[in-house]
Amino acid sequence: MTSTVGSTAPTGAAKRPEHPGRVRRFSTAERLVHRATGVLMLLCLASAACLYLGPLAQLVGRRHLVATVHEWSGVLLPLPLLLGLFSAEFRADLRRLNRFAPYDREWLRAVRRRRVGPEARPAGKFNAGQKLYAGWIAGAVLVMASTGLLMWFTHLLPFVSRTSAIFVHDVLAWAIAFVVLGHLRKALQDPEARRGMRTGYVSRSWAARHHSRWLPGDRPDA
Repeated sequence: MTSTVGSTAPTGAAKRPEHPGRVRRFSTAERLVHRATGVLMLLCLASAACLYLGPLAQLVGRRHLVATVHEWSGVLLPLPLLLGLFSAEFRADLRRLNRFAPYDREWLRAVRRRRVGPEARPAGKFNAGQKLYAGWIAGAVLVMASTGLLMWFTHLLPFVSRTSAIFVHDVLAWAIAFVVLGHLRKALQDPEARRGMRTGYVSRSWAARHHSRWLPGDRPDA
């Protein structure tokens, strides 16, 4: 394809224009990691419900197929995150999620005292609640994968009984279900946050209101 006058790049390779009044929040890689992880997590929870709850098990049937879906969706659950490590933007956001700033403690105090507003709840690109959720769910997935493997391959750690692994797996599964439901509830209450995860962009006014310590180009720990 030919270039326009004064241009050194093909016309079809023009850079995508920035959205007016909007700021870039998530890269394509980050959004793909989130979607893939979400699909695998929902598959895990739905298949677990079909295995654990009698009425659902009778309704769905095909227990062997459901068990296979549950096992492999659990095994593959960490894969999107591992693939995401090839993205510089994803690694930068992992560093943000792994750092607690002084204003994050202020955010938690404001939540405890039920104070609202950007002044009361300052946040960087991720607020303290999102950081706690990310850390908790990452640890929970590791424990679930470990106990699931012990249930699947009982010879891996002979000194750990299968009954103990099942108990931990089941209790933590209920906890994950409640936490994920809370995460979905929060997402449903914030259309702009959902738009940011869907398109990669959020309005500048939303960013200033909910993440007052973050704007593109700010410090990497913001």
